[in-house]
Amino acid sequence: MTAKDKLVIFDTTLRDGEQSPGASMTRDEKVRIAKMLEKMRVDVIEAGFAIASQGDFESVRAVAEVIKDSTVCTLARAVKGDIERAGEAIKPANSGRIHTFIATSPIHMKYKLQMEPAKVLEQAVAAIKLARQFTDDVEFSLEDASRSEFEFMCRIIESVIDAGARTINLPDTVGYGEPSEYGLLFRRLIENVPNSDKAIFSTHCHNDLGLAVANSLSAVMHGARQVECTINGLGERAGNAALEEIVMAIKTRKDLLPVETNIDISHIVPTSRLVSSITGFPVQPNKAIVGANAFAHESGIHQDGILKHRETYEIMRAEDVGWNTNKLVLGKHSGRAAVKARFEALGITFENADALNIAFTKFKDLADKKHEIFDEDLQALVSDAQPHALVETYHLGDMEVVCKTGQNPSAKLILTIKGKNVAAQATGSGPVDATFKAIESVVNSGAHLQLYSVNAITEGTDSLGDVTVRLEHEGHIVNGVGADTDIITASAKAYLHALNILSARDEKHHPQHDGV
Repeated sequence: MTAKDKLVIFDTTLRDGEQSPGASMTRDEKVRIAKMLEKMRVDVIEAGFAIASQGDFESVRAVAEVIKDSTVCTLARAVKGDIERAGEAIKPANSGRIHTFIATSPIHMKYKLQMEPAKVLEQAVAAIKLARQFTDDVEFSLEDASRSEFEFMCRIIESVIDAGARTINLPDTVGYGEPSEYGLLFRRLIENVPNSDKAIFSTHCHNDLGLAVANSLSAVMHGARQVECTINGLGERAGNAALEEIVMAIKTRKDLLPVETNIDISHIVPTSRLVSSITGFPVQPNKAIVGANAFAHESGIHQDGILKHRETYEIMRAEDVGWNTNKLVLGKHSGRAAVKARFEALGITFENADALNIAFTKFKDLADKKHEIFDEDLQALVSDAQPHALVETYHLGDMEVVCKTGQNPSAKLILTIKGKNVAAQATGSGPVDATFKAIESVVNSGAHLQLYSVNAITEGTDSLGDVTVRLEHEGHIVNGVGADTDIITASAKAYLHALNILSARDEKHHPQHDGV
């Protein structure tokens, strides 16, 4: 049997995934996700864009301080300030990487950078040399590689490898690539760049045409040995290549793909749910691997086949990717130790006893409302239970909503705003509409509601309702999340959460929009 090459799994959920509109994460939320990624044995965790804001810098540094087994990486434009900030952010890491980039396509160089190719090459080489002063592990990305000219790519790749880059990333930045074309690009570059053997070639694909995973796998078939991806396929616009799909494709089609990964697949579903609960982005039911319907069989023919032999209609086992993790049911009689152990199994730890006490109290309150508590319920509880960097300007105190046939629903609320109790009331076309109008009557945020989504976290009428509210204000988009057995209460919590994020937001640089 021929030995397979190691495929490096580079997760960028905390950086590129966070660029999904409304998917901002606090420092502590990033740390929680990073710990789960480490538990999954992800090779490289891109923790953020250190120069983007003070909050991003602190998040990268916090991840670098706690992660021991995975390499912690941060993004930097090919400019001195970015790289120095990146070097400072990853300084505490056991293994740190600086990922620097510059656009190489004619359209980007002309219109965004307004630079000649020779200047771009010069700046790329200088960036690598500077980054090497902070770490030996330097990655270079040719932004918009799929629309770049081949000869120029060969020149710049050879030059940055000579300067010390040890990973070369060819991003399909705008999702323009097609699998056969994109895969062949890797083979041609590896064959034509004289020193290509001194670097690992990497793929980073976006899903604008729904081809991100296909393009990534094609690149692997043609020589790429690192794949950059995100949990649940989060990312800008249509998202990035989904980690879970790439990993399971490699595992399932090991007869075809010449690589293997170190990923512990049993943590895929718990990590997917954690990311979903933190970002407020529900996983679509028909999503491969992690969607609720991924292993559901409705057709009688399929059901009959499964009962006779599972592999007739299943190419992988649901249990292998973590779908068995919600089998342990907790209830009102469960003790602190059992609850703490279940939190830890989900990758959720607490900084101190007070944080655990808050979580346990919330668990008991929920247990009084519903008979059985599942893992999904615990994920929903933990955001409120853990201390985090978000300053709570607005807090829900008391609430009364009245619905009567033939009359418009009315809502009366007591809000705590900057420590002071304020009464609010309004009527609306429905109870949620009345609640939101009551909040706005005293807040006057000027925000526009872009999305209102309700999901039952588990089965049954006593399930926690998980509400996502997306608000837009002056071009800034945020997601607020709230959970409660009462949908109206959950909606109010979600709306106030979104307002709190808006009021505390950092002004961030954007790696693609800001150029160099």
